[in-house]
Amino acid sequence: MGLFDILFGGGKKKISKETAETRGVHMPDLDLPVDEKFTIHFKKNGGKFLYCDSFKEISQALKNIIQENNWEDNSFFVMNKQLQNKFSKEKIKFTEKANESEVFFTTCEHLIAQNGSILVCSNQLNEKKLNELPDNLIVFATTSQLVESIGEGLKTIKKKYGHQIPANITTIKHFQATEENSDDFLTYGSTTKNLYLLFLEDL
Repeated sequence: MGLFDILFGGGKKKISKETAETRGVHMPDLDLPVDEKFTIHFKKNGGKFLYCDSFKEISQALKNIIQENNWEDNSFFVMNKQLQNKFSKEKIKFTEKANESEVFFTTCEHLIAQNGSILVCSNQLNEKKLNELPDNLIVFATTSQLVESIGEGLKTIKKKYGHQIPANITTIKHFQATEENSDDFLTYGSTTKNLYLLFLEDL
């Protein structure tokens, strides 16, 4: 069962999906496709998932997010000029000052299927810590950024950047307030964020 099946309820593997969702944190994962595994864990973490197969759908999803949260008059904090240019026609106000915004708009390095987290680094955060960012995050990512594990994501970063490995590598994992706290060192000291994932099909 692939991504469409999860989102729209197709296929006949509902039992497998339910089993995966109810397994304990320390239980080994079932043998699921990487997209399905990410979706299950991401939603379990409290993330809001918007799958789009075109940039037109991304644009509409973003408009819906803005309307839903009454962010029409809010500036989006952005540190990525390419992202800002990509969305320059969306009638969004941007700011380079975190304290002037309720929303951080960003890309990421990878999406981690293993635990439904978002892998970021200094390319997205510069030197800022997660608790210095607005509580609301909108992440723009593509299906080609999906990887199975944090280890695979780190290997890909090393291969991509060579000797110029970016600093401030961390994962964003907590998207709602829960009593569970991860013991993953990459999420140490992180704070809960209200996170929307604009997920574009590019494969």
